[in-house]
Amino acid sequence: MTDVGLLSPGAHRGAAATDDTAVLQALLDAEAAWVAAQAGAGLAPAAAAGSARAAARAEDYDAADLARRAEGGGNPVIPLLADYRRRLGQLDPDAVRFVHRGLTSQDVMDTAMMLVVRRAAEPLARDLRAAQDALARLADEHRGTVQAARTLTQHALPTTFGLKAAGWLAGLQDLEEDLAELARPPLACGGAAGTLAGTVALFPHAPEAAQQALDLAGAWAEELGLDLAPHVWHTTRRPVLRAAHTFAAVCAALGRIANDVLLLSRPELGELREPAAAGRGVSSAMPQKQNPVLSVLLKRTALTAPQLVAQVHVAAAAVVDERPDGAWHAEWPALRELARLAVAASSHAAELTAGLSVDASRMRAHLEASGPGVLAERISAALAPLLPPAADGSTGAQQVQAAVREHAADRQALGEALVRLAAGTTLPDGTPVDASAVAGLLEPTGYLGAHDLLIDRVLERHRRTAGGPPPTARPTPGAPA
Repeated sequence: MTDVGLLSPGAHRGAAATDDTAVLQALLDAEAAWVAAQAGAGLAPAAAAGSARAAARAEDYDAADLARRAEGGGNPVIPLLADYRRRLGQLDPDAVRFVHRGLTSQDVMDTAMMLVVRRAAEPLARDLRAAQDALARLADEHRGTVQAARTLTQHALPTTFGLKAAGWLAGLQDLEEDLAELARPPLACGGAAGTLAGTVALFPHAPEAAQQALDLAGAWAEELGLDLAPHVWHTTRRPVLRAAHTFAAVCAALGRIANDVLLLSRPELGELREPAAAGRGVSSAMPQKQNPVLSVLLKRTALTAPQLVAQVHVAAAAVVDERPDGAWHAEWPALRELARLAVAASSHAAELTAGLSVDASRMRAHLEASGPGVLAERISAALAPLLPPAADGSTGAQQVQAAVREHAADRQALGEALVRLAAGTTLPDGTPVDASAVAGLLEPTGYLGAHDLLIDRVLERHRRTAGGPPPTARPTPGAPA
């Protein structure tokens, strides 16, 4: 049986940290580290630790054979132990007796999965940081690039692409605390029934055997770069759920970016364009096409992740007794696939954001084409309070709304109608409502709210977390001065 990812294009970018070889290495590392922890506690000779590590190379084992044999005991730890002991026995026969003693299969399997999580988090964090750096540059560079904000698919108000990019960046920033937890997830250590009895038995004459057992578990965690959980979590699956949620949240945040890029890169809009690369975006039947494949794959990932998180939740909800019967097994492929997809997605996002092309002139043109109605909120806020009730009883707001509805696509006609409507009135600063004042109300760049401040807040947060100076703005082609 071979699975090389034919049905998951692009997922190979996350394979190195999550494929079967990576899982096998994590299992071997967990076993070798346990021997090293015993050596550190004086329970095994120092030489055993070195021998245990030397025998723990995934390339020396047949993963496919182990997978077939795992059916017999329901998990891959059991056949792996047989092979590992045999290989270690060839290097250091005395070290074999220290392998796995006091542990149970779930300790090793859960710990190995947390190692996979931790190792997947490294390229994930690196690529997300690169994406954040790229988005920070886009946000600052395009803070003056006006475009139409869209709500419920329709043009709503003027905004800037810089603020949109800052929103994308903020979505990734909000993940940082969760990602930090992935960098040091908890080790699992409870023994056969969650009592640590087997580990306590390693200290048969010690008055503080229970504490020494916990200390040994802590040393195991240190060997692996994991944390020692405050409790045995064989049947309390919060560590798995937390990792799954974080991976899925990454996929969702990147999917949000992809959705915007897919919309704005449609030919009829053409406001954004993905970076080109040899062989990317090609069509088998239409050579003229340049498909936005990076965004397509990001959207695929965002749509796939929720079902995988649901599987992890279903498994957590089905846990019983002191060791789960099947629910535990159902977690492994879901958690691993979430990690694989999230790592691949972060790589796709780093490439997408670094090479994203922005057409400022198209953005401005589409905003202009939406007509003056896009500024209805501003016009009403400025003029409605100045108008007395009309003869038919309509309020100032209703009068302005009627004028905007009648001339929503004709800027000149709306301007003339508003001048007539507000003739003889003045704005709060004393400016008469004449053609010049109304023209100012119809200029999109004058109604961008707190966009500069909002962008600056996101960029300042980025600067603090990145530990460097804020990005330097560059002139935006086609943007108004």
